Amino acid sequence: MPFALVQPVVQLSVRSLCQKSYPGHPRGCPNWNKKEGCPPEAKPLGEIMDLTRPVYLVWNRFDLGAHIDRMRIKHPKWSERQLYCCLYWQRVARYQLEEEIVRSGSRGQCSGNLILRCPEAHGVNVTATMEAAGQRDMEWPPIRVAYQVALIGRQQAFSVPME
Repeated sequence: MPFALVQPVVQLSVRSLCQKSYPGHPRGCPNWNKKEGCPPEAKPLGEIMDLTRPVYLVWNRFDLGAHIDRMRIKHPKWSERQLYCCLYWQRVARYQLEEEIVRSGSRGQCSGNLILRCPEAHGVNVTATMEAAGQRDMEWPPIRVAYQVALIGRQQAFSVPME
């Protein structure tokens, strides 16, 4: 089952990854300080989720390799960058994550009133949290497998300042 009860690994420094340059974006993600739910306005996890209550990690393991293989046949003249472009696979992968969230909730296995689909924006080290859940085949950058993750837990009843 693609979910686990976890103690999220919180390292606020992971939020700085959003400012790391990548092709076409020398200052990092264009959503930084613009999109709701993105850093630096996204609050640290402990300020929005009650970490004294159960927290569940739900994930989708997307077969990026199979997608690339299909695209390579369909578009033989595409470059590697075009083949791996997230615009062509991420929507499907996120839809699959949503299905996992619904399945986990409908079975009563994951409970909570707060679902975070971008936990890294709240300072969660997703790689370390996934490893704690027993998932150790994550690739950075993804080559054959890409994961989408969400945290489900109880909303914090009051604001706890994090240092």
